[in-house]
Amino acid sequence: MAIARRTLVVTALGSLALAGCGFALRRPAELPFSKLAISGFKPNSPMAEALRQSLPRSVTVVALPKDADVVLLAIEDRFDKTVAASTAAGQVREFRLRVTLRFRLDRPDGSPQLPETQLELTRDMSYSESTALAKQTEEAGLVREMRMDLAQQLLQMLAATGRSVGQAAAQPAS
Repeated sequence: MAIARRTLVVTALGSLALAGCGFALRRPAELPFSKLAISGFKPNSPMAEALRQSLPRSVTVVALPKDADVVLLAIEDRFDKTVAASTAAGQVREFRLRVTLRFRLDRPDGSPQLPETQLELTRDMSYSESTALAKQTEEAGLVREMRMDLAQQLLQMLAATGRSVGQAAAQPAS
C-alpha cells in the first residue's frame, strides 16, 4: 500500500513539475482541410504509409484528386545508403542514411498551391561486421524514424501553407 501511495505522489509531483515548465506533448498539426489525395508514390511506399499514420484523425485520405481539398503529389521518394567512413583495410565503419522526399501541393483543379519542395534527412550510423544483424535492425528502425520525422515536417508545412487552401475552399468562386 505504501509503495503504491508513494508512486502516486511521485507521479503527481512529476506531472505538476512538467506542467509548470511549459512542457506539452507534441500534437498533430492542425490542418485547415479535411480531405487529402496522395499521389505519385510507388505502391506500398513506406514514406506514404508514414504520412498516412501521421495525419490527424480529422483528415481523410481520398483516392481521387477531384474529391480532395488538396492534392499531395510525390515527385521523388528515395532512400540512399552510402559508406561514410572505412578503415585503411577497406572495412566499413560508418554508413550515411538519407531519406529524400520531393513533392508539390496542388489544388484539386491541378493548379499549384505549394511549388516543388524537397525535404531531406541524413543520419550517420556506425557499423561493425561482427554485429551485422543487430546493425541491420538498427538501420531499419532509424530509417522508419526518419520517414516519420519527414512526415511530421511535411504536415507542419501543410498546416502553414494550407491555411490559404482552407480559406479559398470556404469562399465561393466569383
